[in-house]
Amino acid sequence: MNILVLCPHYAPDVAPTGEVMTAIVEALAARGHRLHVVTALPWYRHHAIEDGWAGRPARTESTPWGWITRLHPFPTDKTNIPARAVAFAGFTGMATVRAAFTRIRPDVVMVMSPPLPLGVAGWLAAIPRRTPFVFNIQDVFPDVAVELGAITDPRVIAAASWLERFLYRRADAVTVLSDDLRDNVAGKLGRHRPERVVVIPNFVDTERIRPTDPDNSYRAENDLTGRTVVMYAGNVGLSQSLDLVVEAARRFRDRGRDDVVFVINGGGSALAGLRESARGLDNLRFVGMQPRERLPEVLAAGDLHLVPLRTGLARSSVPSKLYSILAAGRPVLASVDGGTEVATTIERAGAGLSVPPEDADRFVAALERMLSDRTALAAMGASGRAFVEGWVSPAAVGAAYEQLFESVRVGRFRTGA
Repeated sequence: MNILVLCPHYAPDVAPTGEVMTAIVEALAARGHRLHVVTALPWYRHHAIEDGWAGRPARTESTPWGWITRLHPFPTDKTNIPARAVAFAGFTGMATVRAAFTRIRPDVVMVMSPPLPLGVAGWLAAIPRRTPFVFNIQDVFPDVAVELGAITDPRVIAAASWLERFLYRRADAVTVLSDDLRDNVAGKLGRHRPERVVVIPNFVDTERIRPTDPDNSYRAENDLTGRTVVMYAGNVGLSQSLDLVVEAARRFRDRGRDDVVFVINGGGSALAGLRESARGLDNLRFVGMQPRERLPEVLAAGDLHLVPLRTGLARSSVPSKLYSILAAGRPVLASVDGGTEVATTIERAGAGLSVPPEDADRFVAALERMLSDRTALAAMGASGRAFVEGWVSPAAVGAAYEQLFESVRVGRFRTGA
């Protein structure tokens, strides 16, 4: 099968969605499919084109399974919403042209969102060839932006919501990560064949990410050896309520708990503000985003990992970091809406605790309770690892996408489109 993939990030870019799409593409390639990936030049780490990749607006490289075309993403400050909109439009325009002249005759086009406008490029690439279009939703947009208050203009919200429904209705299938997201998207389709919304869950590479000794080189480099490490590793953005981590560090310091050190590992638009609010806290370390190959080491360095999301966001977003934490055999404390994928996964796995979002008192109380019993903490980590060992692998997810692509090719999801 020939597959055209449009996505905002791809290895060696370190964005979480890039990790996801790289694994899916590699799994499909291992099953013998030919692919053309149209993506952005690596830029996620510093919101600027990485060293060694600048100088040309587009590059195409051949691989054993097809081609990767990398386009200029016009990187901007994430807090500047108008500038980001222009950047997305520029990248989408370039992707639309490149997809129209793909090196393969695709049997299916798959597009990852966000960014939502990239779906337009995939839809336009599919139309002339009457090719099925599969829309892969990682975060539901504009819901996330509205919850964060990043978009407040009713006209912009209305336009984004219209585009969202327009693309859902023109997709032959819409894939989401959880039942929560399926209910969200299917509700927006109403009577327009909501059955086309398919759950293909998150996955984790349990071979690459395994429980290992926490006293590793990452700890040594960051003066963490011999301390209890409470870790947040991921995007430092508007979606994450990382002010809880700052407050927890402050309360632990005031109580004389110098045995515990907090780490925020990553970068993003909220980093500067967090650094300022954490001024004077010597038990809170900020560590820059690490290369992809160091992820297992970073995960191992934490005795306990945090997954904090702002109110409402867990219903439209599923952080892929959760499954990597479980694979590393580490317990989790989540601050998320109850009954959502994150909360129910932690409960089913017996891998930690979840508390309501943005509640500092309950967050700190849960953290103290978990750290007070190291035997129970280790048991939570082992339980999480056992849970994901029996769960979906990248190969299984590749097979699920292959089945879906075959279905849309023969018209199972296309009736009435």
